[in-house]
Amino acid sequence: MFILFILVESADHKKSVTTRAGPATNVTKHLFFPDFSSVNNPRLAHDVKLLGSAIISEEKRGCVQIPDLSQQVDPRQLAGRAIHSSPIRLFDPFTQTPASFETTFSFQFQTNKNTKSFASGYGAELDGGSGLTFIIVPDEFTVGRPGPWLGMLNDACDEDYKAVAIEFDTRQNPEFGDPNDNHVGINLGSIVSTTTINASDIGVDLKDGSVHRAWITYNGQLRHMDVRLGPDGDKYPSKPAFSGPLDISPFLKEYMFVGFSASTGNHTQIHNLLSWNFTSISKASLRIPSDETCESKIIIDNGEDGGISINRTSNSFMIFMAIVILLLAALLCYYYNSRRRGISSNTSPALPDKKQRPRPPNKPRRFSITELSSATRCFGELQILGADTRGVTYKGTMSNGCNNVTVKRFSTEFVNSYGLHRRRLAKEIKAISKIRHPNMVSLRGWCFDRNEVLVVYDFMPNGNLNGWLFGVGVLPWTRRFKVIKDVAEALSHLHSRQLAHKNVKTSSVFLDVSFRAVLGDFGFVLSSAESERFESAVSQRADVFEFGVFVLEVVAGRRRRSGPDGGGPDLLEWAWSMHERDEKVKAVDRKMGSVVNSEQAVRVMDIGLLCTLNENRGRPSMEEVIEFLSLERQVPELPPSRPVSLFPYSSTTGLCSGYSCSSFK
Repeated sequence: MFILFILVESADHKKSVTTRAGPATNVTKHLFFPDFSSVNNPRLAHDVKLLGSAIISEEKRGCVQIPDLSQQVDPRQLAGRAIHSSPIRLFDPFTQTPASFETTFSFQFQTNKNTKSFASGYGAELDGGSGLTFIIVPDEFTVGRPGPWLGMLNDACDEDYKAVAIEFDTRQNPEFGDPNDNHVGINLGSIVSTTTINASDIGVDLKDGSVHRAWITYNGQLRHMDVRLGPDGDKYPSKPAFSGPLDISPFLKEYMFVGFSASTGNHTQIHNLLSWNFTSISKASLRIPSDETCESKIIIDNGEDGGISINRTSNSFMIFMAIVILLLAALLCYYYNSRRRGISSNTSPALPDKKQRPRPPNKPRRFSITELSSATRCFGELQILGADTRGVTYKGTMSNGCNNVTVKRFSTEFVNSYGLHRRRLAKEIKAISKIRHPNMVSLRGWCFDRNEVLVVYDFMPNGNLNGWLFGVGVLPWTRRFKVIKDVAEALSHLHSRQLAHKNVKTSSVFLDVSFRAVLGDFGFVLSSAESERFESAVSQRADVFEFGVFVLEVVAGRRRRSGPDGGGPDLLEWAWSMHERDEKVKAVDRKMGSVVNSEQAVRVMDIGLLCTLNENRGRPSMEEVIEFLSLERQVPELPPSRPVSLFPYSSTTGLCSGYSCSSFK
């Protein structure tokens, strides 16, 4: 069946029907937080969304504090955000005009003795962290990188990530063009400031421990910004820190989120936001029909009665012709459908389409290849997140435009390797879709279309562990230890369901918006009850072995094979050699500096080596691994040297090699 749309137009009406701008109206939004006390602001938890390392502290009558030190963690390399939970209209797409807004807020960078004492326990220097930013961002879930990125941007952000920020920076980073360690910067879609101002020129020292107040005013019609800074409680400063033309419209969407971000690097400080007012006024135009819309329907009759008459003759004829054409179209449609049904009945019986029952919005479902092709822009190269021997991973955006997903498209070679077990492969993919755990990436759906097999996961904006472990910057030991525990919890849950992961590696571990580790990129789950004999014997034990190698990567900060071409020494062999020489402390990643807990790191390394033993020589289960990590059980003593394996094994070989294999009876 098809539907034919016909536009009927009178012969004397040749102009297109359009709309025109109607009367302008103002869309106003006002936020008022005299403090951040839950007593004075009953809706505070609803109105302010905290991301990453951020907390509402009841100190100083209530304030937003970044980083969150209530968990007694290393205060270095942390980032957090506090943003208003609802988007605000800051751009009119009809007139391409940014909104006008003004905001004022008071803040303090805290470096008191108590905080210094706490930081020194981790070997951190509390003499100026990275700084605080007022941000305008397009989403409410991204947390930027710590250190000089100020929690504003991270590696997962697109190149055209729309963001505006005013930074109050207390660390000099020459690579980003910072003039000194006491400046104000205006950032447009980049961590490199478009304009920087020396705060000392206006008599302000951001690190003096006093409470400062900033005033930011933007005129959308004139594209003009004014930034002023001074002590809190003083009158409005007469001299601006910056005042001049600035067009922020290319960096705005119609609706944006406003708030603050801050971060610490190897040097730390506590960023306190004490109060905040924000007001925006956006011009909007009501759209009304053009006068031309009705000119063919009403004709002024200059007859004797001087009234208005309807041109019924012309309109009636047009209506009659439209009905005739619609009837002809319906007859043609019926004829061709009947003929097609007759042909189909002579060849093979048609199977009725499977009825899709209504599903809950978050329940995994089957996608069509058309949906996923559209979401990934026809599987374009710019959407590729990574690739391995199993297939290619893409970033996708669903049709609603606001849900990002990760799409794993398996290669034809990998799919064909299953041969007659293709149906079992599909069954196992559906099996994992039923699993829910805080440390596992949720599976959103799947697609089986001819020779195509695709799996859809939740998108993790902070990327996988590879970028944080082997890329720019340093992941502190406290976070590495938390990642290891998170992955162990995920594998233990999988194994308790009689399932296995079969693809445990750093690129399969992702970080969510709160930097919690989640395990994804399954390689596929194999059910012990339905797998073939070999897979049933080794799948879960292979997970334990691969987890052990994963632990060594995290502790040592080294890939399984070092060198750009992967031709360097094998990590597992190197780790065992360090154990044999009783030099495991030298295997701990030196990039972490002196803040690492060496005793704890060596203990974790022992657990990793324990996981690489033969099954009948002491390889633990994941449940036992969790007990070792939580100090509920003593780690067994390792043999003085690496045991001889049944088969040769290296960190980069496949499933059945050496320690990951078990003998059959």
